[in-house]
This record gives sequence, C-alpha cells and structure tokens, in this order.
Amino acid sequence: MGKDVIVACDFSSKADVMNFLDKFKDEKPFVKIGMELFYSEGPSIVSEIKARGHKIFLDLKLHDIPNTVKKSMAVLSGLDVDMTNLHAGGGIPMMEAALEGLTRPDGTRPLLIAVTQLTSTSQEIMERDLLIDKPIDEVVMHYAHNAKTAGLDGVVCSPREADNVHEKCSQSFLTVTPGIRFADGDVGDQVRVMTPEKAKLNGSDYIVVGRPITAAEDPVAAYKRCVKEFVD
Repeated sequence: MGKDVIVACDFSSKADVMNFLDKFKDEKPFVKIGMELFYSEGPSIVSEIKARGHKIFLDLKLHDIPNTVKKSMAVLSGLDVDMTNLHAGGGIPMMEAALEGLTRPDGTRPLLIAVTQLTSTSQEIMERDLLIDKPIDEVVMHYAHNAKTAGLDGVVCSPREADNVHEKCSQSFLTVTPGIRFADGDVGDQVRVMTPEKAKLNGSDYIVVGRPITAAEDPVAAYKRCVKEFVD
C-alpha cells in the first residue's frame, strides 16, 4: 500500500472547490470532502468531483445510535467514495453496524476509518470538558484497538500517534493523519502537528493537508512539495 497526500477541500461552495481543482492540470489529488462542502452542496458534489478522476475521502464523522449509523452508511455506500469515517467514541457496536451498512450487496465497500481524538483536542480539554482523565495517548490507543476489533480499516489520529497505532493494531491498519504543517508554516488551530517528512518517518499512511495547500499562494506547488516530502 502506497502512501498518499489527501487535500482537505474545506470550501463552502461548488464554485470555490472547482476553481481550486481547476488549478491542477496534470495531477488528480486525493481529496477530502468535509461537512461544510457536503452540507452546502449535497451528495451531487461527491459525484461531480469523482467524475473528474479524484479519489474521495468523505469526512462526515458519523456518531449516533448503531441503527442510524448503519442506515446512513448504506446511503453513503452508493456515492462511490473511496474512504469515509465515523467517531470511535460511538463504541464497538456502532462501528460494527457502520461496517455492515457500508458494505454493498456485492461485498465491496469504501475504506472505513474511525476518528480517535481530534487533533485540536489537548489533554486539558479532555480532562476539563470531556471528563476523561486518562493520558490522551492511552485513550487514542484504546479507541484504535476498538476500531480494529470492530473490523475497521484504520483510524484518524495525530501523526505523533501513527507508529504506536501500527504497533498496537498491525502495520496494515491504516493511519490517516491530519495536523500536518510545513516546517515554516503556521500551526493555526491545531494542537498536535507534524511536518510531512516527520509524519512519513513516524508511520502515517495518509496525511490530510488543508490550509498549507488550499491557502497557499501557489497551491499546486505546495501540493507537490507535500508529495515530495511525504511520498517520494
């Protein structure tokens, strides 16, 4: 399995995302469609971007009772995305139900990964707001183990945790890591961040990169830099 850079297309409209993708003449980046764009444009935006030749990570982070998540995943399975996700905090029964709903009658399905803890979450926030007193690394590993137990393909985690996730859950268990910033870039609202090169060395399978590419003066050059540091 090769490593890849996923570009977080966190735009609010079809016009904005298409204008961004039009800049890429020779490349077809793997793109992430998140809540903002999906809620603004609806499922059709997935089909239109897919038709342009891009792989798609549909990042909606489902978290509800198992039956609701199962039915929702059955709908998403018809959109021909390559990867989608949910919150591991929903528990093993919810994740198992999601996997069942996502699997098509012919047995195929997109990759399904679970969010452990958001990269904007700090130890202080976990303890103060969520009343979780365990160390954040321990919580992430426990959630990753639960996702593996439920049959999922991997987790969303901090690049700092990728190597430990592989050690606990196997090398084939995918680590999809946001919180990526260039060494000379702004960390923004992320707390647990890493450069593409360091993420590669630490075992990330996919890195999710948003503003360092989408807000760059030359997004194509920034994307190519990311690929060079992480993939090449």
